Amino acid sequence: MVSFGSSIDFSVPHIKIRELNKYYEVQGTQVHALKNINLDIPQGKIFGIIGKSGAGKSSLIRTLNGLESVSDGSIHIYQQNLAKLNHAELIQLRQKTGMIFQHFNLMSAKTVYENVALPLKVASYPKDQIDARVTEVLQLVGLSNKAENYPSQLSGGQKQRVGIARALVHHPEVLLCDEATSALDPESTSVVLSLLKEINQKLGITIVLITHEMQVIREICDQVVVIDRGEIVESGQVWSVFSSPQQKITQELLNLEQLELPIQYTAQPQTDSAYSIIKLRYESALNHAPDLKAVFDQFDAPAYLLQSHVDTIQHHLIGSFIIAFAKTEFDCTQLSSKLKPYIAQLEVLGYAKSAH
Repeated sequence: MVSFGSSIDFSVPHIKIRELNKYYEVQGTQVHALKNINLDIPQGKIFGIIGKSGAGKSSLIRTLNGLESVSDGSIHIYQQNLAKLNHAELIQLRQKTGMIFQHFNLMSAKTVYENVALPLKVASYPKDQIDARVTEVLQLVGLSNKAENYPSQLSGGQKQRVGIARALVHHPEVLLCDEATSALDPESTSVVLSLLKEINQKLGITIVLITHEMQVIREICDQVVVIDRGEIVESGQVWSVFSSPQQKITQELLNLEQLELPIQYTAQPQTDSAYSIIKLRYESALNHAPDLKAVFDQFDAPAYLLQSHVDTIQHHLIGSFIIAFAKTEFDCTQLSSKLKPYIAQLEVLGYAKSAH
């Protein structure tokens, strides 16, 4: 088993990307797939990269494992510049980089054991070492009793666990997951995500997870970047991005459309408008939930709760509530300042004539 000990400098990014650009020629037209990507991926963390279809996620992950060359810029993995590696060094680096695919990529005519053993056989490992390692990783992914089964005899979740075992067989230091759960049902997704988290915690392996599903990011990732049209548009700790998404694409990926409110309101105040409809967003450590009495004491007119939501992410409370405030004219900046000790963001959604 690879040892992850004091010899690793955790202050140095495991993967460092600087000014990365990738161009493709498509029917005589140059497509700029990745635009000035700058990224530090820490050692031993689960790092999420999210974006919609066509955002550039697959291009990025293919450059990380050396399947695609960079057009300009650089990628350093453990301070090795991918562009400067010769063929033998690139093969060695790929052996340290496990890959997990969306559609499993298992060979249907081979058993589970044979699929997992294949990378070691190709590398001419002795049979006794192959047997020992395959047994070890199948036990790790909970499939010791499926070694002689064929992929057709497995569920989707079991197939992906075989894919994970195969990715681990070479003692990788990085796992790249390309939409690893998007072909799975919710139950299988939960099992696979729990397994990836366990692998990260037990083995200290850095995991880079590409997905279009925010729920996946939320479940296991430590940090996240949002990529849109080849550019990184937002990044940070998962709880921070979830609590206050700055970009429209992030809000769309988070599906932040609010539930229907029990009142009708307009974007601009009308002559009979009596209330402002306000949305307050907050984040706090679990042991420092906002004092709601202190929040509502900051309003100098009646305020009625219309809707609320709270979630727990990375030991933080992330929440929001929508209120009807019995004023249509007030100093929004001043109110925001008064609420700042308790609330991260204030937004005026519109105006209504009634609070009910």
